[in-house]
This record gives sequence, structure tokens and C-alpha cells, in this order.
Amino acid sequence: MAAQTEESDCAREQTKAEQDVDQVRQRAVRDQQRLDSGSVRSPKDLENLQKELVSLAKRQGDLEDVVLEVMERRESAQERVAELTERVGAVQAKVDDATARRDSAQRGLDDEAGSAAKEREVVAGSVPDDLLKLYEKIRGQQGGVGAARLYQRRCEGCHIELNITELNEVRAAAADTVVRCENCRRILVRTSESGL
Repeated sequence: MAAQTEESDCAREQTKAEQDVDQVRQRAVRDQQRLDSGSVRSPKDLENLQKELVSLAKRQGDLEDVVLEVMERRESAQERVAELTERVGAVQAKVDDATARRDSAQRGLDDEAGSAAKEREVVAGSVPDDLLKLYEKIRGQQGGVGAARLYQRRCEGCHIELNITELNEVRAAAADTVVRCENCRRILVRTSESGL
């Protein structure tokens, strides 16, 4: 935006400087025509007219130098605009690519969540109501995780190893008994890797 503003400012400045050069040039042409026509007869007027032509030529040269300097600045600004536009295009392409990948990943997650929800419905239908209510209560209290695997005598919910007394109680419990971690109160899921 700043580079584009600089370029447009230079364009306006160049137009103004070129108009100033044209005005001086036109005035010099008029004065030269008056001088060449012989309509000015007074020596003093002729001298003043000649001085003015010299002054206009110097002024025109100065203004043309200004035009060249502005043109150089404008060209530099145009190059900067082109460079930045190219960089913006490259960044936008990366943003578009990242957005497409994000959207694709989101669709994958949505599909996975839908599958998990269907799977959960099937599993929840086979779980007794009182156990499901207990699980939902614990899940609400424990940040979304109501049950954890007991893996090598360690609760994977709180990552604390059960002491020997707790392990003995879990070992002694019947396979269909609901056992809970003494530390985090999650339901412990026993497997062959529980270390019992």
C-alpha cells in the first residue's frame, strides 16, 4: 500500500512537473515568435525579451531536471510495487494452500468425529445405564476423559502408579466389577497389559 501510494504520488508530481515544463516552453516559443516577428522595436523591450528568453531556457532546464528526478523515483517505486505484488502473490498462494490443507484436514476430522460418534452410540448401547451415567459424570469432572487404561500398574489418566494395596484390590475384584483409580477417580479399564 505504501509503495503504491508512493508510486501514485510520484505520478502526480511527474505530471505537474511536465505541465510546468510545457508552460515555460510555450511562453519561450511565444516570446521567440515576438522577437522573430519584428513587432518589438524598442531596444529596451528587445533586451528585456532576450533576457526573459535566457531566463526561460534556464528555468526549462531546471524543470526538466526535476522531471527526470521524479521519473527516476517513480520508476524505482514501480519496481518496488511490482516486487511487493509478486511477494504478496507468493504469500497468498501459500495462504491458499494452507487454507486448502486445513479445510481438508477439518473434513477428515469431521468424518472421524462422525465415525467415532456412531461407534460410541453402538458401544454405549451395550453398557448398563448406571455405568454409563457414572462414566459421563466422571468425564464431565475430568476434562472429557471418564475412563483410563490400567497399563503396567499405572493409571493412564493421571499417570500415577498404583500402590501395592490398590493393586491387590484390583486383582481381587471380579472381572465385571467397576474399579476406579484412587488418585483421579477415573474408571480403570483392565487389560492383559495391566500388570496384575
